[in-house]
Amino acid sequence: MKTRILYTSLMAVALFASSCKKDITERNQELPALTPANPDSTAGSWTPILTGSSTFTVALPEAKTSPNYVADINEIKSYQKNLTSEQKEIIKYWSAGSVLRWNEILRELVSKHNLPPYQNDDGTYPFPNAANPLAYPLFPFSNPPYAARAYAYVSAAQYDALVQTFKYKYNAAYRRKAPYVDDANVQALIPRSALPSYPSENAAVAGATAQMMILLFPGDLDFIQKKVAEEKLYRLMSGANTRSDWDAGESLGKQVANVFLARARADRAGAAAGNKDVWDKFETDAKAAGRTPWISLELPRRPPMLPLFPNVNPILMPAADVVAVRPAAPFKEGSAEYEKDMTEVMAMSDNHDREHERIVAFWADGVGTVTPPGHWNSIAAEEFVKHNWSEVRWARNLALLNMAEMDAAIVCWDTKYFYFNPRPTQMVAGIKTLTGIPNFPSYISGHATFSGAAATVLGYLVPERATEFMAMANEAGMSRLYGGIHYRNDCTVGLATGVKVGTYAVNRGKTDGAN
Repeated sequence: MKTRILYTSLMAVALFASSCKKDITERNQELPALTPANPDSTAGSWTPILTGSSTFTVALPEAKTSPNYVADINEIKSYQKNLTSEQKEIIKYWSAGSVLRWNEILRELVSKHNLPPYQNDDGTYPFPNAANPLAYPLFPFSNPPYAARAYAYVSAAQYDALVQTFKYKYNAAYRRKAPYVDDANVQALIPRSALPSYPSENAAVAGATAQMMILLFPGDLDFIQKKVAEEKLYRLMSGANTRSDWDAGESLGKQVANVFLARARADRAGAAAGNKDVWDKFETDAKAAGRTPWISLELPRRPPMLPLFPNVNPILMPAADVVAVRPAAPFKEGSAEYEKDMTEVMAMSDNHDREHERIVAFWADGVGTVTPPGHWNSIAAEEFVKHNWSEVRWARNLALLNMAEMDAAIVCWDTKYFYFNPRPTQMVAGIKTLTGIPNFPSYISGHATFSGAAATVLGYLVPERATEFMAMANEAGMSRLYGGIHYRNDCTVGLATGVKVGTYAVNRGKTDGAN
């Protein structure tokens, strides 16, 4: 087959629409109150991710006869005497689980910021600036690698915050019963728990989450703080925590977050965009190796997305393993394997059936969405609700999933920019796609890599559904072939690479003490 280079662009109108400001639209779906089948009271002995050698300070609780504690109890009674319908809705919303709700909120923030900026008048593109997050374009641009990193840091910090909280909860000097246990006049407006209430586990989650989110989404500070205040009010109104329970937990969560903040600030993600010299070198190196270099098909050409993301420090894998896991080169142009794959893409382009269209639409995860890692968070949350897990197990399981997704992003982007391989639409004119063409090299598929990692972790966590999860991952990867933006080899190799990355999370899960 004779191939031809095609230079095309996305429609400017569509790009401009995607660059407009996007508000947060919370789902607020109806979910049952969290009623863990197992409280995981030994979670204080589980292995934390970053804080195993850290020392934290938590004030001792005051005696139940102290004026401050009596005032705390009276505050709860005052709330419960005159609950408004709005306050009852707050209780209902947050009772589904702190980790669950914050994961939903994080997905909404990612979706809000997943908007590539429109070009300047001179044909260049502006970059989000953390130092000035409210200027256009809003910081950050939550593309898939950035989103994977955000999900990982938030989930991992939540897990460590809860492990550290449980160490204090079951320390004899700190153990305190919930207000609805200590005082018969305090109602339990959520399912009762046998967990000690000091320090508050919800507060630890909120404290850690807010600190991480403010780093990741600084322009949303007011919104994040509003959600923290809302969750605090829920714990007081429901009779589950006193104000001092909350304050102790929130302080501990913030201390844990500081450990993760230090890592995030030094993980080299801030330099991932590179510069023109970096972009030009990728093209020069590809030509020197006798390969057709990838080029942006947008007009004006958009800089490649995060070409230096491979330099980000992985969170589970040793840094050296990023290269070790890198797959072999894609099929050489003109080879029989390459021609077979290209013929298939062209055939898909000419004959889209309805099932393929459905699959492409379901797994599109493009601009303005939660991204592929967020899609797998949605799938995980829907599954986890069925199992009645404790907050700490929710956090641990989401941390395993999202750390695998972050490392999958690093490995995938390393492969993409090492080979700098063009997409089918660049090589042959007239290919009709069912989805937008991402602005980065073809090999390997990001969707397939994220999905292979996610399915591997979810299959470990919910083994009875392992086969189903892997089938979903395969479908996600193949959706990119059906859409005309990837070769089959991009998808199959991406899936296999994602499985390898997911295994690092599984191996950690097998040794973290939670099983």
